[in-house]
Amino acid sequence: MPGLASLVFEPVIGVLGDMGRRRALVLSGGLGFAAALVLAAVAPGFGLLLGAFLLMFPSSGAFVSLSQATLMDLAPAMHERNMARWTLAGSAGVAAGPLLFLATRSWRWTFVGLAVVALALTVFVRRLPFDGRGERGGFRTALAALRRREVLRWLALLELQDLGGDVLYGYLALYFVDVVGVSARAAALVVGVWTVSDLVGNLILLRFLRHVPGTSYVRATALAVAVLFPLFQLADGLWPKVVLIGLVGALHSGWYPVAKGRLYAELPGLSGTAMGISTVTGLLGSALPLAVGLLAGRFGLHDAFWLVLIAPVALLVGVPRASKKGADRKV
Repeated sequence: MPGLASLVFEPVIGVLGDMGRRRALVLSGGLGFAAALVLAAVAPGFGLLLGAFLLMFPSSGAFVSLSQATLMDLAPAMHERNMARWTLAGSAGVAAGPLLFLATRSWRWTFVGLAVVALALTVFVRRLPFDGRGERGGFRTALAALRRREVLRWLALLELQDLGGDVLYGYLALYFVDVVGVSARAAALVVGVWTVSDLVGNLILLRFLRHVPGTSYVRATALAVAVLFPLFQLADGLWPKVVLIGLVGALHSGWYPVAKGRLYAELPGLSGTAMGISTVTGLLGSALPLAVGLLAGRFGLHDAFWLVLIAPVALLVGVPRASKKGADRKV
């Protein structure tokens, strides 16, 4: 239900962000995000907790996603590198989240602390430039963008690459418990290995993007994952699988920031629209975890995991080669 709420509101939020209303949307989203965290912290049961997340998801679209779009506008020639920085910050947050929980020993106090951080960030962003680019966007512009071949290319790749990212990550602990047969504690260790590998992969990505086009990096890592993931599936024992999935975790890190950076590059000056239409196609992407789960229910999770190979294959087929030296390096 929170995902459906985002599907309804975020495309509208994104388009309005290109129509001179971005500052108000980001500030409102920050207040809504902080309020949702407080509601989650004090929720006595399912109903209020669901209400908190119904508020949190669209608020995150206004507060976080529009901030990402604004970052893209601040340096139009550096979409890929700035998206890599953005993703690195997210990886650091994923790694820090469990540590924050260990420090507080309570999810409720963790939510309260994050609400304070959200409020502080909302106050801070009041001073940042958001508007002033003119009212270039609109709902007709968004619909026209969805008919452009290159926009559709990067929207499709954004969703398909996630099979090798969040979808794989979401099933990883279950795979090691049900298929490999390890304890929940050992599976948690594997998730930790993936988290650290993802963080390292984002650091490596930033260095590589100084010297090679993002599309070349994605194609090279997709080819490597297309080889390493079958080895992971066929390997026996815990540690060979841990090493191989750690390598996959590091190599996949560039797929999302490069694909998202390319989407922004296809819609110059319409970053809010790019953010909004990516939410629409996210509905199709949300079916991917369900597909893995349904196949796992019928054939077992090991066999269902072969779907992950769609991600590197789609990138190898769909990501264009660098046409000329340095052409992609600006993005």
